[in-house]
Amino acid sequence: MKGERVSRVPNLTIRPMTPGDLDEVMPVEEVSYAIPWKRPMFEAELHGNPFARLFTARDSEQNALLGYVCFWMVFDELHLLNLSVRPDRRRIGIGEELARWTLSWARENGARLATLEVRASNEAAKRLYEKLGFKVVAVRQGYYREPKEDAVIMNLTEW
Repeated sequence: MKGERVSRVPNLTIRPMTPGDLDEVMPVEEVSYAIPWKRPMFEAELHGNPFARLFTARDSEQNALLGYVCFWMVFDELHLLNLSVRPDRRRIGIGEELARWTLSWARENGARLATLEVRASNEAAKRLYEKLGFKVVAVRQGYYREPKEDAVIMNLTEW
C-alpha cells in the first residue's frame, strides 16, 4: 500500500499527507477537537517523527480534502492518534473507510496490535471502533482537558 490508494467509498483516494495539505487540514482539525493540534504539531509529525504516518482522504474527482488520519507505527504497534472527517461529509462512511484503510496499511507493515484513546462521551467514535473489532481495555481518568473527561483505551489484536 505504498503511495496513493483508491478506497471502496466512491471517489475517495487516500494518499500520504504533505505540508501542502495543511491549509485544508487545519480547519477540519479546529472544528473536530476541543483542543486541536496546531500547525507546528502537524509539521513536527510530518518532518521530525520517524514513527509518524499521516494520510489524507480526498475526493478523487474534485481533489477536495474529505478527512485525514494520523498514527504512529512503532515496531509492531499502531497507535491511532487522530482521525477526522470534514463535518459536511460525516456519516457517509469516510471515517470508517479511512480507519479500515489504516488498519490494512498497518497490518501490511507488520502491526500486531492497534491501540487508541477516545473521549468517553464520543459515542460515534466508540461505535465505529467497536464495529472494527476494538475492545475497551481501560479507562484513563481525567485524560482530556477542556472539557475534562476520561479517555477510553481501546485495543485491537486481530484483524
